[in-house]
Amino acid sequence: MKLKTLKIAALSLMFASTSILASTTLRVTLQLPMTHSLGENWNQFKNIVEKESNGDLKVIIFPSAQLYKDKQVPEAVGSGAIEAGSAFIGRFAGSVPSVDVVSIPFLFENSDHLKKAVSNGSKMRNIIDARILEETGAKVLWWQAFGRNVYLNNDKAVVAPSDLKGKKIRSYGKIQGWTAQSIGAVPTLMSGSKQFLAYQQGTVDAGMTGLSAVKSRKLFEVMKHVTVTGDSAIEFVAIINNKVFESLSDKNKNIVLTAASKVEKDLRNKVYSNEDSIAKELESKMKVTRLTAEQRAIWKDATSSVTSQFIKNVGKIGQDVVDAASLAK
Repeated sequence: MKLKTLKIAALSLMFASTSILASTTLRVTLQLPMTHSLGENWNQFKNIVEKESNGDLKVIIFPSAQLYKDKQVPEAVGSGAIEAGSAFIGRFAGSVPSVDVVSIPFLFENSDHLKKAVSNGSKMRNIIDARILEETGAKVLWWQAFGRNVYLNNDKAVVAPSDLKGKKIRSYGKIQGWTAQSIGAVPTLMSGSKQFLAYQQGTVDAGMTGLSAVKSRKLFEVMKHVTVTGDSAIEFVAIINNKVFESLSDKNKNIVLTAASKVEKDLRNKVYSNEDSIAKELESKMKVTRLTAEQRAIWKDATSSVTSQFIKNVGKIGQDVVDAASLAK
């Protein structure tokens, strides 16, 4: 179907005044294609929900930003314009600044620490999920792991923070911008889709992204080095309009939440295990550098101001989520 036709179809569903269809059909807006890990994740959720509800619940997924752009998703779902969707967690920072805690560099010591901090029911998650619901009207069903941050460069491998001093670097959020500034780099906020051309044309000297993006966007064709710092998490959130969720029967609510819990764990395990295999695969295309414990310590010290800047900017709840994240070891 053409994009215009899809939008017309979606609007028709949106304003349908009858019935069972509106109460049992969950339309999902997704920025990425169904072949991406987030698309596969939603498809897994769809299959579980439709099977367990014996068809009482239907899930229709609109991938590749056919209906809404990433920045529009929080409002679209919160207002009820569409029932559910996924968005980069940083898109909620305007109304819920505390979500940016996952982007603080080197706050999480390793993948196990990160998994505990972002797991469903953790203290940090409870604070953030409640704030998203309160501020937007969207209920968080699960967090979708996208991967951990890496740095791209052309001149030489990025090993020390000083390697990026004075460099113009692609960033994808406020905290990433602060991180760049803390090491003397100049951040340039840029969407993921614009990276390839920016690196190719030299619009920026270096970049921040995730390993999966290096592979899927073929960034290895325009950048020679990738440094696996794993300094922060890149997270998306799967959300549902809370009024829609509350209108479901208790049985269907339980089906939705149980499915969400399963697909969240499956995706995180898959993404983190795949990062190692992606890094090895990229070794034939570019130079892959992994930080030693000593090198990580230098980076952590160099970027430590970001934590205090976050707390100052967000206030008490900022301190609360940092404390919750730190204690989740």
